[in-house]
Amino acid sequence: MEDLESWLDEEAPSKPIVLARSVQTCFGCPSQWDAWTSDGKYLYLRFRWGSGTVDNDQGETIASFDTDDKWAGVIDLDEFCACAGLQLADDHERA
Repeated sequence: MEDLESWLDEEAPSKPIVLARSVQTCFGCPSQWDAWTSDGKYLYLRFRWGSGTVDNDQGETIASFDTDDKWAGVIDLDEFCACAGLQLADDHERA
């Protein structure tokens, strides 16, 4: 699996991944969002069965996490980002 930071910016792998905009496309079972980074890259965020994934525009999973609750299908964006290692921009736009 490709490292999230290196996929976004190979020259600065320690640079935090900052989401500038997100659109929640499903609210539960799964919770999912279309999201764009501060430099315009598209990401698909999904949480279902206690697992979260971050996919790039090629459909490759570039980050993931699991919780202890395999029945979980609802998560808010703030918690998803904390678990996946993403950050929300100060002026993050939610739609």
